[in-house]
Amino acid sequence: MVDCDQGEALAAFVRAAYEQDQALEIVGGGSRRHLGRTPQGATLALSGHRGIVAYEPSEFVVTVRAGTPLAELRAFLAASGQDTLAEIPQFAPASTVGGALAVGLTGPARPYTGSLRDSVLGLSILSGTGQALMFGGRVLKNVAGFDVSRLMIGAFGTLGVLLDVSLRTARVPEREEVIRWEMSWLEARARLRAWEGAYPLTGACYRQRTLYARFAGREARVAAACRALGGERDASGVLAALRDYALPDFSESASLWRVLVPPDAPLTDASATIGWAGAERFRVNAEEASVRAEAARDAGQVMAVWRRDRDAGPWARPGDASLTLMGRIKAALDPRGLLNRGRLYPDW
Repeated sequence: MVDCDQGEALAAFVRAAYEQDQALEIVGGGSRRHLGRTPQGATLALSGHRGIVAYEPSEFVVTVRAGTPLAELRAFLAASGQDTLAEIPQFAPASTVGGALAVGLTGPARPYTGSLRDSVLGLSILSGTGQALMFGGRVLKNVAGFDVSRLMIGAFGTLGVLLDVSLRTARVPEREEVIRWEMSWLEARARLRAWEGAYPLTGACYRQRTLYARFAGREARVAAACRALGGERDASGVLAALRDYALPDFSESASLWRVLVPPDAPLTDASATIGWAGAERFRVNAEEASVRAEAARDAGQVMAVWRRDRDAGPWARPGDASLTLMGRIKAALDPRGLLNRGRLYPDW
């Protein structure tokens, strides 16, 4: 993969915008633009800033430019029998590493291999003044103290322009199987708890009274799990579709809500699609008030994946204390509020 470093040109663009007080919309592959409000400003394109900076297969770490398509990164790692440690939603072929980090979503493997945020060892960014900053490191042993890089994951590009990131990788499993069973949610939840640690479980999904479980790893362990647990092999690709928010009822819906609650929270809507062993629940075409009431009852959170009123934003506005703290961080990194202005909150 050819390394194309456009860091200096991007820095000059941001510095000029800062001097002119020009807001900037950061755009990679454009596959996640439906998440969040429509930002203001001129386009800062990152798609040309792409390539591999460094790769240490024995250390299970890769450093990659933010504009690199996820598909290209995975193909590059596959040549060495590896993949990203975190399961990263791709959304579309043009989906980039930087866009994935900016939104911060993680697929069905989240409870078993960790979040995308957990797999980031370090990164470099441009501040809202065009200053290059680096946080964290490129190897696990060099990551110590408060890791500022974690603030960038899920910030929707409002804290800095992502340039390069060091990600943890993992071996591609020898075998992967998805098995399905028809059962109630309570039975499915009990089985998932019992299987964790006992079997090589790497992802699960419950929808339409069916539990889908993915087992991956050594050939012998996966074969043993299939023999012991029975069920039917599934080739529908439901877990991959859930990862990319591409299930049929998702794409055809007028609204899609992602509700994060404790795994033991009662199931309010039997038609919900459930991931993360109960902690992630998707509601299609539900009333916003009922979804937010469900989350509030269980001390959870709600993310609007998409809806007709895009200007309402992905997350509810936080409390005053939280917003004040977030505002201080924002002011330190982007003093004029130029980066993805308005994408999270209208007054940012």
